Amino acid sequence: MYRVRVEADFAAAHLLTHYKGKCERLHGHNYKVRAYASGPSLGQGGMLLDFGELKGALRDVLEGLDHGFLNDHPEFDGDPSAERLAEYIFRALSLRLPSAPLSAVEVFETETSMARYEP
Repeated sequence: MYRVRVEADFAAAHLLTHYKGKCERLHGHNYKVRAYASGPSLGQGGMLLDFGELKGALRDVLEGLDHGFLNDHPEFDGDPSAERLAEYIFRALSLRLPSAPLSAVEVFETETSMARYEP
C-alpha cells in the first residue's frame, strides 16, 4: 500500500455553542491540516498522486476558511469542531479531486490535539 500526505494551514476563530467549558467562548486557532491519499498501485510517473495537485486543492479549500469566523459557515451548524472541519475538508477535497484516492484528513487545533476523518 502506498500513502502520500500533504500539509497546509489556516487561521480562524470559532466557538462551540453546544459545549460547556472554555471553548464555548470566542477563540481562535492556527490550524494545521494534513490530507492523505492511499492506494495499492502507482500511476503515471511512478506516483500515487501528484503532491502539487493534492496540496493545491487543499490550499483552495482552506482559503475559504482562512481568517474567518467558522460559526458563520452553514456546514458546521454552530459547532465547528475539529471533527466537523476534518469531514468538511475531506468532502471538499473529494469534489475537487474526484479520481484521487483520498483516504483521510487530520485537523490539528494545537500541536497535541487533532481530529481525523476517514470515510
